[in-house]
Amino acid sequence: MKSQWEILVVDDEEVMRESLAAWLKEDGYRVDTAASGREAIEKSREKDYAIYFVDLKMPGGIDGIETMMQIRKLRRDASIIIITAYATVDTAIAAMKEGAQEYIVKPCNLEEISLLVTRIIKVRTLQRENAMLKKRLRKTYTLNDIISKNPKMQEMFRLIREVASLRSTVLIQGESGTGKELVARAVHSSSDRAEKAFVGVSCAALAETLLESELFGHEKGAFTGAASQKKGKFEQADGGTIFLDEIGDISPKLQMDLLRVLQERSFYRVGGSEEIRVDVRVIAATNLNLQEAVREGRFRDDLFYRLNVINIQIPPLRDRLEDIPLLTRHFIERLSVEIGKDVEDVSEDALQLLLRHNWPGNVRELENSIERALVTSKSRVLTRGDFSFLAQEVEDRDPWSVPAVTLQELEKQAIESAIKRTQGNIKEAASQLGIERSTLYDKIKKYEITRS
Repeated sequence: MKSQWEILVVDDEEVMRESLAAWLKEDGYRVDTAASGREAIEKSREKDYAIYFVDLKMPGGIDGIETMMQIRKLRRDASIIIITAYATVDTAIAAMKEGAQEYIVKPCNLEEISLLVTRIIKVRTLQRENAMLKKRLRKTYTLNDIISKNPKMQEMFRLIREVASLRSTVLIQGESGTGKELVARAVHSSSDRAEKAFVGVSCAALAETLLESELFGHEKGAFTGAASQKKGKFEQADGGTIFLDEIGDISPKLQMDLLRVLQERSFYRVGGSEEIRVDVRVIAATNLNLQEAVREGRFRDDLFYRLNVINIQIPPLRDRLEDIPLLTRHFIERLSVEIGKDVEDVSEDALQLLLRHNWPGNVRELENSIERALVTSKSRVLTRGDFSFLAQEVEDRDPWSVPAVTLQELEKQAIESAIKRTQGNIKEAASQLGIERSTLYDKIKKYEITRS
């Protein structure tokens, strides 16, 4: 509705000010007026107008250009139109240089003003709808900082919400770069422990003795260099959550120590005799197959069962290709601000290249690739050329060859693959295949395809 958009008319001439305001009101807009630049600036502090009509020459020490600059400081996205009776190239350049969207010359053609306002409002409406759409997409496909529309990931989101308030230990399994710590933080942030500490420890980064001290702390003089008492990560996480990353790499001794903590909720500092009791939720993660490690005797089965109360499996990026466009645009939006590059989007041919890459490093590799492309890009849209470091790898892989089957059999295989990939989600499968849902149902019936 037009009445949702408000306009401010700024002119020291009452006849000009009131006639323009009356015309815009007849068009259905809500209009305020100001007789000076100072009054306009004060009104802009109180209200965010969609459009400002500002006269170039006004008395009182603040002309139209200065007024516009002050309004811009308050309302960065303001659409400002300069009105002038002295149209020259210099005034036009000055107005546009300082951020005017348009300038019009007195006497004003009111019909042209109506068209101009309609055009600006259309753009503002699209911008508002786009912002709302982005917000809804983030809400739909985001949990904390995890972004995905993949059915398996959406199921993981539901599991996280269900178990977040429990005290049970969580084991997160997934390849390197899939975002295991992000998942752990999502569990913590969704729980009633969210206001307490989240303490992360990389179990693969330290030797056994150092990791033992890191986890449980030590007393003064416990070993060479222990000049004072130190609290360990378990104590620091009391009341909150401890995240044990790469748990599959800890030594047999530390496996036994950790088992005791999980069973007794207590431990001793290195070199200490006082039992320390803590209330800590343990979340562990690994990129190893712990079940296989248990069978081979490299990991204690009793510790595995203690850790594996709630199991969260993160699928690799190559199994959720539909997330690549979402993640790519998310990384562009965030990283372009962080590194100071004016990049807004990614081209379709570049996206196709990203979709064909295998992503052994998963989401972390994708993020690093986006950052590398942003650094070297010369335009506002990332193109295939910005990802030349990936292009050769994709082209070197053996091209897919068409199997020696009929077109109908090939179509049937494609449908079966999409249904399997989406775990029977027909809406998602149809989206991936690029066809309507009703069309997919017809083909499922035609080829007698099972949805399980």
